Amino acid sequence: MFTVYYLDGRNVLLNQLRKSVPNQGEQVKIKGRKGIVTSVTAADERKIHVQVELESVNKAKLAAEDDKKKKKKR
Repeated sequence: MFTVYYLDGRNVLLNQLRKSVPNQGEQVKIKGRKGIVTSVTAADERKIHVQVELESVNKAKLAAEDDKKKKKKR
């Protein structure tokens, strides 16, 4: 069993106790956000640091989609 720390830069996104270690280039989904594993380094025998590059979320686009919804008339 390995303790896997998912990092985005210096920020820890998630740590998990896993039986297997993710590979470089593998697709992951953390907290509802898609990402790609950029590097895997072993800090200790059982501690693995995984660098992840998450997709950027365009908040302006999400706000524009909400305006398109029609309101119900009573």
